[in-house]
Amino acid sequence: MKIPEILVVETIHKPGSLARVLQVIGEAGLTIEHLSALKRDSGRTLWEITVEMDEEADRSLYDRIGQLPVARFVGKSDRVFNRHRGGKIRVSSAQPINSMQTLRDVYTPGVARVCLAIRDDPQAAHEFTALDRTVAIITNGTAVLGLGNIGPLAGLPVMEGKAALFADLVGINGVPILMRDTDPQRVVDIIAGIEMSFGAIQLEDFAAPECFAIEEALRGRLAKPVLHDDQHGTAVVTLAALINGARNARRDLRASVVGQIGLGAAGHGIARLLFAYGVREILGTDLSRDAVARFEALGGRGATLEGVMQRADIVVATTGVKGLIKPEWVRRGQVIFALSNPEPEIEPVVARERGAAFAADGKGINNLLAYPGLFKGALDARALRFTDAMLMAGAEAIAAYAGDELVPDPLDRGLHEKVTEAVHAAAIASGAASG
Repeated sequence: MKIPEILVVETIHKPGSLARVLQVIGEAGLTIEHLSALKRDSGRTLWEITVEMDEEADRSLYDRIGQLPVARFVGKSDRVFNRHRGGKIRVSSAQPINSMQTLRDVYTPGVARVCLAIRDDPQAAHEFTALDRTVAIITNGTAVLGLGNIGPLAGLPVMEGKAALFADLVGINGVPILMRDTDPQRVVDIIAGIEMSFGAIQLEDFAAPECFAIEEALRGRLAKPVLHDDQHGTAVVTLAALINGARNARRDLRASVVGQIGLGAAGHGIARLLFAYGVREILGTDLSRDAVARFEALGGRGATLEGVMQRADIVVATTGVKGLIKPEWVRRGQVIFALSNPEPEIEPVVARERGAAFAADGKGINNLLAYPGLFKGALDARALRFTDAMLMAGAEAIAAYAGDELVPDPLDRGLHEKVTEAVHAAAIASGAASG
């Protein structure tokens, strides 16, 4: 797996110095993700250069940079670690507590009045607590990013990142919760035992196939929105991208034959939402027979990998296998979304060279486009559950906001407002709202 590595390099301040450093990096076959000047003095510039490097990358690159007459390799930056140091989230008061009277109002004895009001009318909790702004972000660490089963503690930085983005983009309190349990029934029982603290539940990085049973059981037991982001967040963003990708390729998405390569959590979620959206024929392939059987129970048709590539007008791949799709399999006019990160099943430029009408990878198709607005809209509507109508409304809002692009900028707050509004309206229209 490629992970960002941040090089600190000093160059002589004269034309061509930085270009020679970048040439060495390019000759090593590395992609530059970010470049910034840290400082300049005494005729020298200190640069931070972020590159993607996997474990097999040749680290002699550092020596080759240092051997340039115009540059010096200083070392590697701790920028990523510095941004995580001490954690990425905080709990803070919603109002200043700066007098004894305020203290007595927000805590004892004044708080007793609010407690009794909620005892007498549980719905009052929506008005007088943060329930409608609080989401549990729960993981057992069995399928973290592209890292796999690294355990819940190692997954905590991801959960904190989700919480930080919830707070920054839509003003929601995200609370990371780590679980050691992997048995689906134990997971369900524990979450059901703590759910009253939260307005909604986001399941994160639970491995397939257990994730399906966990989510289904929780949706049956809890009268609040439950969403497994690896399934449904991915599906919403993928549907948004497919709406625009099909439009760019002048294809009717619903009338196209769609091929889904990889039927794990993401692939199954994508196929399920595409059927709900009205796509009539989806071919699917996976190494797991159980995954294919689960897909066929949705109404899909199992196929071989080559069979999918031969028949599908639109191909979506979510396997995590670099280079799985051979260039010679690409048919002229196909739309191909190779969504595995950080390395896709086929590079979009290669797919287009082989005749694809449109091709994209997963770098820009980020769940962050969807989940803040999905949860904010559901919470604002006091929804009892997520419906397909809510998910499709979110996807259509993302697609519309993108304009001429495939998907919008995920840090655009206007996007999240539009998704929130669309999901809120769909919750009311579909009968999922309780408030």
